[in-house]
Formats: sequence, structure tokens, C-alpha cells
Amino acid sequence: MNETNPNLPRPRVKLLGSDGNAFAILGRVKRAATQAGWTAERWQAFQAEATAGDYDHLLGTVMRNFDVE
Repeated sequence: MNETNPNLPRPRVKLLGSDGNAFAILGRVKRAATQAGWTAERWQAFQAEATAGDYDHLLGTVMRNFDVE
């Protein structure tokens, strides 16, 4: 389940071993979201929320919407 729509499964994304760069994290989660069938509108809403704060806010938003490995 995910925060925005509890009927959609949470995409899995591997962040372990990524360089910790916010743009790299967004790239990984975008690929996972696309593979999970997220619409462009769903991605845009997620991206707007994820980038509305600092790095910790980005990570928290990712963890609420994705199964992070």
C-alpha cells in the first residue's frame, strides 16, 4: 500500500549502495515507479512532495511511498 492511494502496491527500490545524491535517489525511485505503473500525474505529485523540503524530507517521503531495500 502507499500513502496516496492505499489500493496501489508500494514499488520496491534499492537505495543501498547509491551515492546519497538526491538526484540519484529520485532517478532510482522514478524507475521503480514507472515499472510499477505509476501515472505521470502520480509521479508529479510524489516528486512535488519529495522535493518540498530538505534531504531528510526527501528520504522520509520515499520511505512512506516505496519499499526501500
